[in-house]
Amino acid sequence: MSFDEISYKKIASEVEDELQKLNTELANSISGKTLLHNSINEFLLTPSKRIRPLLSFLYLKARNIQITDKHIKLQTIVELIHNASLIHDDVIDNGKIRRNHNTINNTFDNRLAVISGDYILSITIQKLTELNSIELIKIFSETIDMMCSGEIEQHFSRFKIPNIEQYIEKSYKKTGALFESAVKSALILENLPVQNAEFAKLFGIAFQIRDDLINTTGKDLSKNNNDISEGIYNAPVIFSGDITHPEAGIEKTKSLLNNYIQKTKQELSILENNRYKSAIIKLLDLINNE
Repeated sequence: MSFDEISYKKIASEVEDELQKLNTELANSISGKTLLHNSINEFLLTPSKRIRPLLSFLYLKARNIQITDKHIKLQTIVELIHNASLIHDDVIDNGKIRRNHNTINNTFDNRLAVISGDYILSITIQKLTELNSIELIKIFSETIDMMCSGEIEQHFSRFKIPNIEQYIEKSYKKTGALFESAVKSALILENLPVQNAEFAKLFGIAFQIRDDLINTTGKDLSKNNNDISEGIYNAPVIFSGDITHPEAGIEKTKSLLNNYIQKTKQELSILENNRYKSAIIKLLDLINNE
């Protein structure tokens, strides 16, 4: 999921201190007692976009909300859940390379990779209990449920072309839900209405559409397996109606992506204009123009 690195780093620099604290929290999350400590830590700390925490930190600052240690811990939980899902995805997809490094299942085997993902999820439970909020536990348990449901539904719908509504629902479950929860949980810490996290849900769906678009156009060289060959038919195939010519659906997929970008911007229009809101808009434009 490559971005223009210079543009992305400039956006991320608006919350550089917070992202650094997040990385420190991640580094301190995995106990040295496990024999896989080094491999899991290497996986967690390999440079990545941290786009979910980035979006959340920018949104909080756009609302003039002070980012506390609790917010750092919360976004660490988000990253741990995301990374656990990536490890499990690599097992499912038989992935060999992730972020230009060998996957854990490639370095060891599927059994240790599954346990590594489960172990990371156990750390998220510990961190959630430290925040002492049943509401937060409920949000993230529901999110993990949706992420798993999305993966299960995708498996049983392989080699069947879904309709666009089914595709959007799957995109929400697999990707949008965690984006939404990253912001929704931060709002809960501040006793603010969770409905304001709608923009993050839309952002996450747009992010998934972008990923599927790049996979179809062949721009993502790090993709371990081509979705179409695996029977996973996304927006370009849906719009083309032909698995042998998905390129025929690219323009409509671009329009769908732009539609979700504009919906996201509309949700953000209630924010006062400041540098952090501008950074989110630039991030949206980066996704749309990649």
